[in-house]
Amino acid sequence: MFSHISGRMRLSALALGTSLALGTTVGIAQAAPLDNEPLAVRSAGPAAAPAIAAAPAAWAAGTRAYLVITTPGDTTAVRTAIANNGGSVFASYDAIGVIVAHSASASFATTMRGVSGVQKVGATRTSDVPADAYNPALPANPSQAAAPTTEPVRSDMTQIKADQAWAVNKGSATVKVGILDTGVDDQHQDLAPNFNAADSVSCAYGKTDTRVGAWRDVDQHGTHVAGTVAAAKNGKGAIGVAPGVKISSVRIAEPGTTLFFAENTICGLVWAGDHGFKVTNNSYYTDPWQFNCPDNLDQAAILEGVGRAQAYAESKGSLQVAAAGNSNVDLANKTTDSSSPNDSTPVTRTITNACLDIPAELPGVVTVSANGTSGTSKASFSNYGRDVIEVSAPGESVYSTVPGGKYASLSGTSMASPHVAGVAALLASANPAYTPADIRAKLGEQATDLACPSDARCTGTTTKNSFFGEGRVDALKAVGGSTPPPGAYFENLTDYAIADNSTVESPITVSGVTGNAPAGLKVGVDIKHTYIGDLKVDLVAPDGTVYTLHNRTGSGTDNIAQTYTVDASAEVANGVWKLRVNDNANQDTGRIDAWNLTF
Repeated sequence: MFSHISGRMRLSALALGTSLALGTTVGIAQAAPLDNEPLAVRSAGPAAAPAIAAAPAAWAAGTRAYLVITTPGDTTAVRTAIANNGGSVFASYDAIGVIVAHSASASFATTMRGVSGVQKVGATRTSDVPADAYNPALPANPSQAAAPTTEPVRSDMTQIKADQAWAVNKGSATVKVGILDTGVDDQHQDLAPNFNAADSVSCAYGKTDTRVGAWRDVDQHGTHVAGTVAAAKNGKGAIGVAPGVKISSVRIAEPGTTLFFAENTICGLVWAGDHGFKVTNNSYYTDPWQFNCPDNLDQAAILEGVGRAQAYAESKGSLQVAAAGNSNVDLANKTTDSSSPNDSTPVTRTITNACLDIPAELPGVVTVSANGTSGTSKASFSNYGRDVIEVSAPGESVYSTVPGGKYASLSGTSMASPHVAGVAALLASANPAYTPADIRAKLGEQATDLACPSDARCTGTTTKNSFFGEGRVDALKAVGGSTPPPGAYFENLTDYAIADNSTVESPITVSGVTGNAPAGLKVGVDIKHTYIGDLKVDLVAPDGTVYTLHNRTGSGTDNIAQTYTVDASAEVANGVWKLRVNDNANQDTGRIDAWNLTF
């Protein structure tokens, strides 16, 4: 499922519904250069909580959803006009002048565009509003698997130095991060300690649903994203970038389709502003259009409505972080769109850079590309674009939480974006007075520069280019650290292929460490292999002494992501250490993805 979720959820596994900016197979939230003026939010009242009008007594086939845009403030006259012209008000966000209307009349939009005080009107979908909108079912509350007994540090966390940042600042419980996604499994053992139910909600269909559990996951994408941001550092399963902050679920995906329509996104962004979220993660694009074009009346209303909601959230202190998308396209040079509308029958249309993937391409939003497991290459699926991409983060084979107390590795810009949201949360924790603009600027200033690879599509400089923007985010700098925590740290992020019936070694040169290695030498191992029962894994000391870490156990299990403790006190620390992997069978292969030593 890749659709809109950041390329979309297609990102997740790439992971989810149409608009998700997920992993490898999910949808992606894309971003592109903005060449229009920022969408402004006029002055309004103190809060944007929606005024809800009575919905139709029963669902009717042919009912469509519309955004009716007017002047922020008192929308009474326009709401009355909606009722008088064959529509009903489903939700009203008066502080930004956006009304969500439903109507089965084919002439509703045309008629309302002629009403005094109405600025824009646009259909938000090319399909009917589901009957579930009028009596939403609560998502399932899955039973939970037994908690793992290990919590390995992973290569994605070492890439952005999150493992070093935790020794300085794990994040403040006063910082709230909103997960605008398919929902979150709040019962998961790695998420429950940091879950904030009081500020969680469902915004499916464009109206808040505060019933207990309405925020739960209707897929797996949102739970995976939440774990990357803030899975607890509790010795179980996985650790998030900012394991000390609080996360709230704002479910904006609709069940079944996992689509994120404009009214859902507007509801979620307004909720974020009104509930004090310092950061939100947006791994999706707003359905059904991958790109919204201002010369289309319907899409112009979507651009305005979602743009006002983002500006409102930002004005309330919330920074939005969004996935760039998983279509491997240049967002700075748009030409065609063949995937929209994704709620009915897609058509191929010519587009320009004026057509935006939202929310990722809106002013003020941090647009994130995905780098590969090497840390220095663009992930093959990731969108890119000169002056569109702001920063990058790991997005391939990211291990995180999924519903039911489980874990999975997913790929996509949907997976990269929450790494950046986590670093933004650390910045907010270390600097409580920072504004969204401050955090956004620091993400770029502190990022690790990544040079263009040998790829003609990558343009720009080492400090700023079309693949990585200003570089890969740095969690250690975000918390004010500049040196590793006690214990010298060395790593090798180069991939080494593991063929059938072969032996491969990955070296790390250790220098500057006085004396012998410690009795508690930490060996972090990240091996991708489809059957680890084939493998023998050894640590080889500089003098050739072999310490066995894994010896053909784990029948039927994929991958090794674990930190081992070795008594290496008899070994001189300085020299070349090796991770040796021996494959002892046919059929299953893999690679050494990364490994590290902490003295």
